[in-house]
Amino acid sequence: MSVNLIRPEGPRPGDFKISRRLLGGLLFAGYASAAVSQSAEPVVTGDAGLVTEVVTLPAPDGFDLPAYVSRPEGDGPFPVVVVVSEIFGVHAYIQDVCRRLANEGYAAIAPAFFVRAEDPAPLTDMTRIQEIVAAAGYEQVMGDVSAALEWADQQIWANSARVGITGFCWGGKVVWQAAARFAVIKAGVAWYGRLAPAEGGDPGQGAPWPVDLAGDLKAPVLGLYAEDDRGIPLSSVEQMRAALVREGRVDSEIIVYPGVQHGFHADYRPSYDAEAAREAWSRLLVHLGQRLAG
Repeated sequence: MSVNLIRPEGPRPGDFKISRRLLGGLLFAGYASAAVSQSAEPVVTGDAGLVTEVVTLPAPDGFDLPAYVSRPEGDGPFPVVVVVSEIFGVHAYIQDVCRRLANEGYAAIAPAFFVRAEDPAPLTDMTRIQEIVAAAGYEQVMGDVSAALEWADQQIWANSARVGITGFCWGGKVVWQAAARFAVIKAGVAWYGRLAPAEGGDPGQGAPWPVDLAGDLKAPVLGLYAEDDRGIPLSSVEQMRAALVREGRVDSEIIVYPGVQHGFHADYRPSYDAEAAREAWSRLLVHLGQRLAG
């Protein structure tokens, strides 16, 4: 399903109403068409012992926000992890990440941040994908995160006192932003999200930047970054590390994996590095476990 932008200044809440009858078809069942490698052998996690569903979250702007949810069977309460997608939306890889977390005892919620404009997952036109992503501004995204947090707070199987967030690429940046905004978040894991504006770029475009939010962090964030990331220079990683030190955030850290590229955890892409992905995932589990378990 695609939704056309009908106003040049962006949508208004009343422009969109999603039928619950169509809800199950809102999230793309396959891997992101623009990035999937023909030779990829992605990790596929089954749903035995899990409850998986697509739900709608009432967003602050009135939008019925679809989200993929996976949690263990049983009454819980389970600690909650919000999963923030890459630019390709909530496709098969992000859904599998949710099931991996559910197998570790978490209730994972992946909101579909981009579908107000269009689901980017089935598209191959990167220009259009970038337009869709650009339409999801900071306040909308933070509102969508808050919708996931508030929805989880109403679920009897969710332990809303133990909430974390993780995100990939575009979603990695959102992790830093959300950890600076929401006191309910107790831990964040950011996978190769941009930290600072590009050299010579407009610092206002994409703000607020994680490098400017270090002093506002309300939870420790673990950053998992790639040495050979062509979009996130190591200089920006050092900027972020310096900001964390300056603000006394000794509970947050950034790990840089040598010789790997952006997207090294994305097992459906050519950039996938199995060894780095496994090691980084183990760090995620430790970071979340230390702060959300109990």
